[in-house]
Amino acid sequence: MKDEVDVVIVGGGAAGIAAGRWLTDAGRSVLIIEALPRLGGRAHTVMLGGYPVDLGCGWLHSAERNPLSALAKSHGVAVDRSKAAWGDQLGAINFPKQAQQEAWQAYEAFTDRLAKTPPASDRASDALTEWQPFINGLSSFINGVETDRLSARDFTAYDDAASDNNWRLPDGYGAFIAALGRDVPIMLDTPVSAIRAGVVETGRGAIRSHSVIVTVSTEVLTHGAIRFPSAAADHLHAATQLPLGLGDKLFLSLADPEAVPAESHLLGRFDDEATGSYYLRPFGRPIIECFLGGAHARALEQGAAVDFAIGELRALLGADFAKGLRPLLATRWAKEPTILGSYSHALPGHAGARATLARPINDWLCLAGEACSPHDFSTAHGAWQSGIVAARHVHQAMPQ
Repeated sequence: MKDEVDVVIVGGGAAGIAAGRWLTDAGRSVLIIEALPRLGGRAHTVMLGGYPVDLGCGWLHSAERNPLSALAKSHGVAVDRSKAAWGDQLGAINFPKQAQQEAWQAYEAFTDRLAKTPPASDRASDALTEWQPFINGLSSFINGVETDRLSARDFTAYDDAASDNNWRLPDGYGAFIAALGRDVPIMLDTPVSAIRAGVVETGRGAIRSHSVIVTVSTEVLTHGAIRFPSAAADHLHAATQLPLGLGDKLFLSLADPEAVPAESHLLGRFDDEATGSYYLRPFGRPIIECFLGGAHARALEQGAAVDFAIGELRALLGADFAKGLRPLLATRWAKEPTILGSYSHALPGHAGARATLARPINDWLCLAGEACSPHDFSTAHGAWQSGIVAARHVHQAMPQ
């Protein structure tokens, strides 16, 4: 580690790694400072039951235009392009096919209203008419928050830009992101306490630098753990309007994998937004990947997630099936103090906060991360692209 570099990058997630790689290629000396003892941030792969699983982001969204898809190909990383089972209820269990069709038609009509005749309030829930629990449940998975706290304009910006091409990395998205940062100088397990012109204060002393790129989450920005110069006031205020929603995962092992088909899916309930979404045997593995979102996920972080998920699966697949389920791991992203949530959403009336957050603070200081993306927020590739934008800015502002 050097005690003086051209650019300090605060945060070793996708945005920080992208910025570090770009600046290194441009001939700048850089140092990524990460509070966690690992790289990747909200991209995190661990081994469970002998298989790599992603605790955070797991899908290459809008894969045909996702820059990380091209990087995976160039690095020889396996990419699975098969169609996901989302939207299909295995055996129409507790969700008849006619009801499924009506529910999805209602969701499409809802998103169409948001785009074409958005509510004056900009509150997405004001466009709800029917199938409200189902749509709020979907929003909790997609946005990490229910529709009453969601900007219609912000959601539409993402929805209009997104495609249905969602691919996976069998060896782990988080592992891939972390591997991309291995050639960039990194200081792990090191919280940053203050940033001022020419100096970044850390738990291991001060690092001098010409420029700084900060890639921490909006929740970390607003909680005051890092002191910023007064010039950042507008940006910190914008971060309060872009809080992190919550999407947690719970992984269960299957005693009898053949009891359910590989690559299948179940929604716990379609008439209650406080439900789970269950991906059965991803890649054929003897695992169930349970998704919990929004206010319900936040409440379950107190410790009831396992009982809730097994209870829903018991109601769907029977008591004998449920007896064979064993918990492997549950995430609690809202309780991770260096992140405090999953992905950002704009509060009603505040979609413009993303542009403020993404605007350079000055010639030597700027922010990056998924919340800075105008239409790919909540994704690793949105964070990645924002890191490159920030890197270009500080590079061009520095003496050549």
